[in-house]
Amino acid sequence: MPIEFKRPDSIDSQLQVTQMVAENVMRPESRHLDDHEHVRPTKFINMMWPEIKEMERSNLEAALRRANKASGLSTNGTNGSNGTNGVNGSNGAHSNGANGSYKADIANLSLIHMIEMLSWGDAGVYLCIPASALAGAAINAVGTPDQLERFLRRFTNGEPKWGAMAMTEPQAGSDTSNIQTTATYDEETNTWVLNGEKIFCTSGKLALEESDGLVVIWATVDKNAGRSGMKPFVVESGTPGAIIGKVEEKLGIRASDTVTIILDNCRIPADNVLGEVDVKGAATKGFKGAMKTFDATRPIVAASAIGIGRAAFEFTRDTLAKQGVRMEYGKPKWKLSSVQADLLEMETQLRAAWLLTIKAAALLDARQENKLESSMAKVKAGKVVTLITQKAVELLGPLGYSTQTLAEKWMRDAKINDIYEGTGQINTLIVARQILGYTRMELK
Repeated sequence: MPIEFKRPDSIDSQLQVTQMVAENVMRPESRHLDDHEHVRPTKFINMMWPEIKEMERSNLEAALRRANKASGLSTNGTNGSNGTNGVNGSNGAHSNGANGSYKADIANLSLIHMIEMLSWGDAGVYLCIPASALAGAAINAVGTPDQLERFLRRFTNGEPKWGAMAMTEPQAGSDTSNIQTTATYDEETNTWVLNGEKIFCTSGKLALEESDGLVVIWATVDKNAGRSGMKPFVVESGTPGAIIGKVEEKLGIRASDTVTIILDNCRIPADNVLGEVDVKGAATKGFKGAMKTFDATRPIVAASAIGIGRAAFEFTRDTLAKQGVRMEYGKPKWKLSSVQADLLEMETQLRAAWLLTIKAAALLDARQENKLESSMAKVKAGKVVTLITQKAVELLGPLGYSTQTLAEKWMRDAKINDIYEGTGQINTLIVARQILGYTRMELK
């Protein structure tokens, strides 16, 4: 793959629009929304929704074309897509945000640039963006053409809607094989009955209560089958038995919606299980297929982390420059002051993480395997954003610790990027497995 460091013109055009939103809509409300955790960023949501609808429409038509082609049918969609993240990213089509055109060959590169800029504006507000999100990722990964149409068409019209994915449970975080939520098939009513509790579900309340959205719930049809018994089930807004429990009060990304979902004899139609499933719990490709979408979403989390890190670095650099401490790139490191050396290290680490993220996204656009690069980008960005934001507070002194600036907020927002979409430790294990060729059990 050739190396090209110049951004495509379409991405530059997209970033001009995105930067205006980040500067004029997101940043001015950052402190207020951080102080008032459960207030929705309505202005941002309404501004982004028309653009997101177009992205979702393009991604859906692309996914339908791909799915129908695989089954020997035909459709009038666009190039194939693989919706993946907070704004349902694609491997086949993506609006550039400036003129509504779609670039099939740089879809994921466009996406990570947009996410980085929005997170520079405010990561918590960015997470409130209305879209099919991780639900769309799972549906695109293993859903049938009928399921794609039935579940994702809603995100192309009407009022803002949200999708979400619920996997984490009180006793099952990184160890997904320990999921206890059950799905039992009821032959008499031709329905699945879900029972259990899901925690830390991003956009769960927005999806189930505040819009005509949906949540993909991971449940087991056979507790003795481990991961093979796990299947993804679609629970739509307004479904009886799907109850929003605790609404989390968080350290960071406080504008985002994070909730507990209680499933109490929640009945859904039999065809709301994604992909092909043996009712008796026989293994299918559903789990592995949906898990593969994390190879696409992890670069997006990395991009979000880098956006936060860049915000903290730029503010620190510019604030210190006003006090006479300026970056001096031409000098060797041993001739720099300790503060200058710290600033140089912050920028170096930020750029290294960004290059890894770009590579992971570029591989996706080239339709090449990116499991290693995806996890590497996620690990690096999670560590880097934590380092940079903590160092920013340190270098700024009392000003950094005070709520007079956003520095302390960026430090709080940063940590989640080392936790969700697979913790730093889990992704480090994935990197080790990919490089060393070990199995999961051998690494244990």
